[in-house]
Amino acid sequence: MDINVLVMIGYFVLMIAISYAFKKMASGSSSHYFRGGGRMLWWMVGATAFMIQFSAWTFTGAAGQAYRYGFNVVSVFAGNVFGYLIAWWWFATRFRQLRVDTATEAINHRFGKGNEQFFTWMIIPLSILSAGVWLNSLAVFASAVFKHDITLTLWVTGVVVLVISLLSGAWGVVASDFVQTLVVAIISIACAVVALFKVGGPVKLVTEFPSGFFTGPDVGPHYISLLVACFLFFFIKNVQSINNLQDSYRFLNAKDSFNAKKAALFALVLMFVGTLIWFIPPWAVAVLYPDAATAHPELGKNATDAVYLIFAERAMPLGTVGLLMAGLFAATMSSMDCALNRNSGIFVRSFWTPVVNRNGARSDKYQLRVGQIACVVNGVLVILVAQYMHTMQTVSLFDLMMKVGTLMQAPIVVPLFLGVFIRKTPDWAGWATVLFGLGVSYVVANVFTAPDVARALGITLTARELLDVAIMWNIFSHMVFTGGFFCLTSLFYREANTAREAQRKQFFIDMETPVYADNEQDEFDRLQRDKIGRISMYMGAGLLLMVLVPNPLWGRILFLLCALSILIFGWVLHRSAEKGMTAAKAEKAAAADKVKIATSQR
Repeated sequence: MDINVLVMIGYFVLMIAISYAFKKMASGSSSHYFRGGGRMLWWMVGATAFMIQFSAWTFTGAAGQAYRYGFNVVSVFAGNVFGYLIAWWWFATRFRQLRVDTATEAINHRFGKGNEQFFTWMIIPLSILSAGVWLNSLAVFASAVFKHDITLTLWVTGVVVLVISLLSGAWGVVASDFVQTLVVAIISIACAVVALFKVGGPVKLVTEFPSGFFTGPDVGPHYISLLVACFLFFFIKNVQSINNLQDSYRFLNAKDSFNAKKAALFALVLMFVGTLIWFIPPWAVAVLYPDAATAHPELGKNATDAVYLIFAERAMPLGTVGLLMAGLFAATMSSMDCALNRNSGIFVRSFWTPVVNRNGARSDKYQLRVGQIACVVNGVLVILVAQYMHTMQTVSLFDLMMKVGTLMQAPIVVPLFLGVFIRKTPDWAGWATVLFGLGVSYVVANVFTAPDVARALGITLTARELLDVAIMWNIFSHMVFTGGFFCLTSLFYREANTAREAQRKQFFIDMETPVYADNEQDEFDRLQRDKIGRISMYMGAGLLLMVLVPNPLWGRILFLLCALSILIFGWVLHRSAEKGMTAAKAEKAAAADKVKIATSQR
């Protein structure tokens, strides 16, 4: 059997094992299933916060953009770094302090029940659409590697993601995200190091890039100004997309306010390092392999999105393609399972319980079953959406992701971001701003478009520059017009002495009130370190077997170093858990001795 297939089988087995390992922890209550009961350590929360902004699109659509145009793709990910910086500084702790299990419950507290229902049926379909884009990106790679039908790839991946989300809920999702972060880190660092060596160092990478490293092809005299503007606008966009009430669920998992803050810092570090290394292999491919754009003609218009695959096939040791595919599956699965777990929680807490059950008393077991059914339905819909998107061969993966992100998500994000700061707005400001924002998206996409902007400014732009202007024009329009609409609604605010007003005030009080871990947290900490430590050691042992693959000495050494790094990491985590258990036993014994002494003295 092909070594790459064996690597993928081992990866899938590991993911299923993670789900079973955390199944018991998720069964404690519906809160544990939907957000881990707010018991998770910072490094687990930080990893899932990082992975939710990361998908197979990074290795496909974004990599293809880096191969074609050079440095400018960094602007998207630099914006993510800045977004996490702001989260670490202000947002992460306050979102954890909202004391809810789902994002829509927080929306209810801020904007009322009507908005909870409105955003429920905006968020769920949009997340299904986004997950379909991610899954479609994965299919582009998998079809080229394994020569299998794309439909088969979509269903196999979708079923595995469903199993992880279904069995262990948020615990399995976050734990798998952390392990998948290790997978992504391994393949990214290994490929970046080899790429720099093959191309002759960073200086040659820049100077020998075929179309101008900092500009790329098809640019005019205004491009440098446009590049600077791209960085600025993506900073603004990603600060909002990371820090809003819709995406707050990632920090709701943290065990306390301090761990939420550390999680944001950890995600910041991961994103910063990743931004520095992810695109080195695509840039190197542009220098080393001029025929890369035609190497996989079966992919049609998206052929250049397979440059990572080309690098793994031609420059890396045998077996790396399997690891690359594991990294791609990891990136896609982390995005999908978070969406499925979040959607199931939103469906149960914000629709099934208040609307269908009319807030009637129901057991946690009942809520878990409804959430699992919702998870299955969401998963099937994601797969079907991905199948449909595959037929859209005229749209590149990069452009597709940008359109979904800017045209559809921006109207939802604006009120959920500004509503954290602007307190005195009427409840209808939430849904009204989204509807207004959808109108803005329609206008900028169909009425006053990027070419109209260029004509108004009196400048002539290339086709590539017009694509960049289209994205910036959308971000600018939502920032000014949609954001301005939300701000103007404060003119209609009238404070009333009602239960709803008290709920809104309590939302802001909770947001500023720290959350502290209770006395039961130590056992959850120990279990997390122990389980992740053991799983990491299993993964390291599996990777160690790749030393046996017939490769040149440098290839075997590369696999050995990767395996040892994971083995050592897992062993350290496992040992810390054992020490924690020993200390806990000693503390209990000391407490028992004190009781005995006190009893004997009576």
